[in-house]
Amino acid sequence: VQLVESGGGLVQSGGSLRLSCAASGFSFSTYVMSWYRQAPGKERELVAVIDEGGGSTIYADSAKGRFTIFRDNAKNSVYLQMNSLKPEDTAVYYCKAAQLGRNFWGQGTQVTVSS
Repeated sequence: VQLVESGGGLVQSGGSLRLSCAASGFSFSTYVMSWYRQAPGKERELVAVIDEGGGSTIYADSAKGRFTIFRDNAKNSVYLQMNSLKPEDTAVYYCKAAQLGRNFWGQGTQVTVSS
């Protein structure tokens, strides 16, 4: 099982980034996928969730209206489009695959938003 995030980097406030998470080693289309983030000195927090088919999504209040989660089951990938980024979005972003209590995590990708 492997989840590999990419797309992080340094961006100015107000800018955009698209994170990608490529999955392998499990039946991707049967797993709920999520993006989490963890800022220095803070607990890991949920950013967005998408169901197995991609038809239902949930966002943290901090992400609503700015971030979009979507998936491509044919490519075994999930994405997080982040617009209007703020310095408080600075964190390591992780993707997670979940199915009936079985969870897999990626290694994370750093997002830094400068003011």
